[in-house]
Amino acid sequence: MPIAQRTALALAVGGLLLAATPTAALADDTAPRGGPDRAALNAAIATRPGDPTAGALARVTVDGRTWRGTADDRVSGQPVAPNAAFRIGSINKTFVAAVVLQLAAEQRIDLDGTVQQYLPGVLPDGANGSPVYPAVTVRQLLDHTSGLPQAVEGPAGVKDGDNDGLIAQRFGVETFDEVVQRTLRPTDRPWPVPSSPGAEQEYNNFNYRLAGLLIERVTGHPLQQEVTTRILEPLHLRHTELTGGAPQMPEPHLAGYLDSNAGVPTDVSEQGGNSESMVSTPADLDRFLRALFDGELLPPQQRHDLFALPHDASGHLLPYHGTGDCQLGPDKGKACYSAGLLSLPLSDGTVVWGKTGHDLGYSGGVFATADLRKRLVYSVGSSGGTPPQALRLAATVFGPFAR
Repeated sequence: MPIAQRTALALAVGGLLLAATPTAALADDTAPRGGPDRAALNAAIATRPGDPTAGALARVTVDGRTWRGTADDRVSGQPVAPNAAFRIGSINKTFVAAVVLQLAAEQRIDLDGTVQQYLPGVLPDGANGSPVYPAVTVRQLLDHTSGLPQAVEGPAGVKDGDNDGLIAQRFGVETFDEVVQRTLRPTDRPWPVPSSPGAEQEYNNFNYRLAGLLIERVTGHPLQQEVTTRILEPLHLRHTELTGGAPQMPEPHLAGYLDSNAGVPTDVSEQGGNSESMVSTPADLDRFLRALFDGELLPPQQRHDLFALPHDASGHLLPYHGTGDCQLGPDKGKACYSAGLLSLPLSDGTVVWGKTGHDLGYSGGVFATADLRKRLVYSVGSSGGTPPQALRLAATVFGPFAR
């Protein structure tokens, strides 16, 4: 079940210097020197007093050596398995982008072709007094420059802050068509008017709901089938799946929690979702990231498209709408999302690429340097924004982010 996307900006805010903490459950303690800083990572993932989180797990690779760590679920008191499954939230967008780019390589999709071309009748066209939507390209969906309205999804009738309502209705399942209808043709308010496509960047789940629908229309197959045959099976990602709204979680899994209105942590691991909802593990996501970055999944042109940030006609990065994201480094306030990835600059000039993801009860992320020398995958049983463990892990793996 989707919830509001939380900013990755917090990766650069506070907590970048690690203090001594109790140890966490740890695997691979005997790895040779020169790889991950195991003591610091062990301290980073441990749950500290005041952390609004339950259990956690992470996988870190530095120069070919891997550390896997966990923090016990402090709600249940149970240990967390290093290979536990978890709901990946918006990390699924990177899978969707990879499939679209593969279809572009096969010349079945033109990234500069329009939504109106591939999904005729989906965007309002002025008929019956509706707004007229200008041409929106596939590329603009992938890099969040479409100007389309923000997605309207999740349980209907649940007010902001009503966690009891979210918990009670978490088993709902939404199709792409339902999200399109609620977003573009609502019955309880005026139909939304779009912004100008290509003028600025603004993160928007709706872009990827349309991208998923586009995949289904172009291929004639469900998104689940396309992701499975194009990515999961070739890479042997046996612990990753599109859930199709099925609420059950595999074992072992990281428990996700949401506080009730009374402040009681409630296990919401079992939930519905939308057509893009996915479950994975740290090892599978690390394997996917490696295949995506090193060209195993994409030819050279599409790999270039994967990392391309949107620019205007003069070659300048587009502005970013709002202050939630893209507020780091020399290009602060400029576009920082490419096709399914987020770029984060380090203080030494290196750029880290990856994606955060949130589902009800879960907060996770996958990040790596472009050369794959340093990689981080994490998930925490909390839906309260970027978890403190993520800040500490990122600081340990990559060093300070640009200010």
